[in-house]
Amino acid sequence: MNFRLMFRSSIGLYQLSLAHFVSRRFPRSLNRSKSSGTMSMSGVNSGSEDLSSSFLTLEKIDVNIYRASAKCLWRPVGSRFVFGGQVVGQALTAAFNTVHDPLLLHSLHCYFLRGGNNEKPILYHVDRTRDGKTYTSRNIKATQEGLPIFTMQASFKIDETDPLEHQFTMPVVPSPEELISSREYIKTKLETEEMSDAERIRISEYLTQSIHIESRPVDPQLYHGEKQGEPRRFVWVRTLENIGDNMQLQQCVASFISDLALLGAAKQPAPVGHQLGFITSLDHSMWFHNPFRIDEWMLCEIESPQCGNGKPWLLVVCGGGMGF
Repeated sequence: MNFRLMFRSSIGLYQLSLAHFVSRRFPRSLNRSKSSGTMSMSGVNSGSEDLSSSFLTLEKIDVNIYRASAKCLWRPVGSRFVFGGQVVGQALTAAFNTVHDPLLLHSLHCYFLRGGNNEKPILYHVDRTRDGKTYTSRNIKATQEGLPIFTMQASFKIDETDPLEHQFTMPVVPSPEELISSREYIKTKLETEEMSDAERIRISEYLTQSIHIESRPVDPQLYHGEKQGEPRRFVWVRTLENIGDNMQLQQCVASFISDLALLGAAKQPAPVGHQLGFITSLDHSMWFHNPFRIDEWMLCEIESPQCGNGKPWLLVVCGGGMGF
């Protein structure tokens, strides 16, 4: 397997801290038609229904300042705040608009300071910290009504070749074609199983969400908390639309996805039905190593080496390759 991306993040259960680590390999050939995907940066949604235009659109309102309209902010069902991955993706989108095209993201490190209000616009302020020959640095702060809700440090790098390479071996698991999507699994449960009215309403609301991402867990029962298990899970993910060949956009969309479905691995050793209190992201880090395609299947291995004091730690390794 050829790893492409790495990330880690922290989340809070009442105040839970979660760390994620991701590394990916993506196929070099595509089985879908190509398009010229670019970052959408002016106005709000233009009617396109892909993930980038729905969730990553920003408007430039001044030098180094960008605004996300409340119309395109997403608050997941059951959540109190704007989805953290969207804030990460939008902050990176803002930063990319201040660097030269050849540069790609090397790493980012974020802190979530306050929950975002989906009824208020978010402003992204970019500090052009350093422009070097090989590496470029940016600091990004997101604010709502004058208060900081999020900060990010991002490092960008020119493409280079290196004769020294090594990486882990990809786990042996069923291919995505052998599995059903998480959405299909939940829909089948809704249609075939008895459940309370409250649970039925919650699932129905969940199914109405459209976030343009498909996930296929290797063990759906474990993934959806229907049985206990070790704090490790495998899930295939991809976007539903072709994102295009713009690698900066691919990285922004990957940043959006990076905050999805991670916490569950830390809950797997708990008894079935164990209830958690308030859950929120605290910090988030990602490392990008090689070019990749977020619109092709990637296998994510998510594990939690430690959990305690309201702060589970999660590591995520993602990859894919030819033949999947």
